[in-house]
This record gives sequence, structure tokens and C-alpha cells, in this order.
Amino acid sequence: MIEQDTIKLLRECDAGIKMGVSAIDDVMDHVSDGRFRDRLADCRAEHEKLEQQIQTQLDRFRDDGKEPNPMAKGMSWVKTNAMLAMDESDNTIADLLTDGCNMGVKSLNRYLNQYEAADEHTKDITKRLINLEEKLAVDMRQYL
Repeated sequence: MIEQDTIKLLRECDAGIKMGVSAIDDVMDHVSDGRFRDRLADCRAEHEKLEQQIQTQLDRFRDDGKEPNPMAKGMSWVKTNAMLAMDESDNTIADLLTDGCNMGVKSLNRYLNQYEAADEHTKDITKRLINLEEKLAVDMRQYL
């Protein structure tokens, strides 16, 4: 049970990080404020560090990880592009990223509760990812 929950939680973190990095990539070229762009670049780098740790753990279990749900990724892309077409401002980008962070935090907490038998190291990675998302959402407030 521990191993199965650990793998499942790692997979969800893997998909969540890929979704988060993709969202940052989708908006990065539209950001006008330099500090905002730097914060997103730093956040992207932090996501990638966690992704490496997750990948190391998945490799240990000989698991390929998980891609984000194609429907969720597609809907996110459509929403992002539609909102940016109407208003390509840092406010809009901050709004989109805040929504994404909040959904990520909600999902990751749900998975943390669902896969409660996961090993402590994996739970720690998940909590660090949650904290990263929460911090980004707070940082976005000044641009709303």
C-alpha cells in the first residue's frame, strides 16, 4: 500500500508541475513588468528542481510519471489565450496564474489526503510544491 500510494502521489505531483511550467511558459512572453517576469522565471526554476526530485523517485520505482490531463491542459490554453486576446495585461496574467495556483493547491491537498499511505519523503515533496504554489499566488496579488 505504501509503495502504491507513493507512486500515485508522485505521478500527480509530476503532472501538476508539468501543468504549472506549461502555464508559466504560456504567459511569459506577455508579461511587461520586469520584476514580474523575473518572479515567474524563478518560480519556473523552482518547479524544475522539484520535478528532478520527483523524477528521481519515479525512476526508483521504474515509473514514467504522468502527463497532465489533455482536456485540462487544452482548456487552460484556451482560457489563457482568450483572456489575453481581450486584455493582454499583467493584471490578466496574474489573475490567470492565481486561479491556476489555487486549483493546483486544492488538487495537491486532495491527493495528499487520498494517498495518505505514501512515504514521508514524497509527502514532503508534495508539501513543498503546495507551498511553492501558495507563495506564487500571494506574489501575484500585487499585479491583480
